[in-house]
Amino acid sequence: MEDKERQGVIWAVSAYLMWGVLPVYWKFLGHVPSSEILTSRVIWAFLFTLLIVVFMKKSKLLLSDIHALWKNKKAFWSLFLAAGLVSVNWLLFIWAVNNNHLVQTSLGYYINPLLSVLLGIFFLKEHLTPAQKLSFVLAAIGVIILTISYGQFPWLSFALAISFAVYGLLKKTIVLDALRGLTIETLFIVPFAFIYYIYLFVTNRAIFFHDTTQTDLLLVLTGVATAVPLFLFANGAQRIPLYMIGFLQYIAPTSMLFLGVVIYGETFNAIDLLSFSIIWLALILFTVSKVMEVRGKKINLEKLKLLQK
Repeated sequence: MEDKERQGVIWAVSAYLMWGVLPVYWKFLGHVPSSEILTSRVIWAFLFTLLIVVFMKKSKLLLSDIHALWKNKKAFWSLFLAAGLVSVNWLLFIWAVNNNHLVQTSLGYYINPLLSVLLGIFFLKEHLTPAQKLSFVLAAIGVIILTISYGQFPWLSFALAISFAVYGLLKKTIVLDALRGLTIETLFIVPFAFIYYIYLFVTNRAIFFHDTTQTDLLLVLTGVATAVPLFLFANGAQRIPLYMIGFLQYIAPTSMLFLGVVIYGETFNAIDLLSFSIIWLALILFTVSKVMEVRGKKINLEKLKLLQK
């Protein structure tokens, strides 16, 4: 492995580990309503990312990005919708963690890559190999077993998976630097966040400035907790192949599942183990087939180059 690729793996693994243990952070804010945590996260993430952009002397590039988006109305409204979707995803995630649904949360992020590919088929006209089709069937069987076991459809898992998958699809159509992109996304939502915080203070429902100094500090640092893993991931993604990102992305939901079952004592019975095992098998099959597909294309490209010489 080259030094550049090795560094990329370290960046990416660090990002996924941070995302995986982030539920511990939200648990410390369990006494704060999820809506206020989200509001703080939006405001402080915007201020923190804006500060980094200014510090890195990329303010002109940020203004240029905003200007280009404003001229391209389709991209502008796509990013606005993406900002709304990621906010919904954040709210669901925080609520799920603080209401002891970490197992369902991890399931959502296991399902997410498969839903992303499904969206790619419908909207980007991408094609699946027979092995990838089989992986979808296996994942569906796993979800059906879970649904029968729960006695209800795992709506939380799918709400998390769908919101993030559609967010990813929208972001795929807009080429933006990760840090500046997050700054603009949070900029879209900041006015709503400020209005909601004003409402909380006027109605004496705000926890911020009305609890301990530790709570205030944790709420302020939600911006750092949001931006740092994204920054790590952006640096990693630029240095490693896409199929490697596919392998590494399961670190986060696996960490969440471990936290939920081992640390926080959430229920995980034999049926859950069977269902998750089928879904894990589907993901392994899907990821291996993608690796073989990418390598096959790379070999064919190298052969073509040799023939052209």
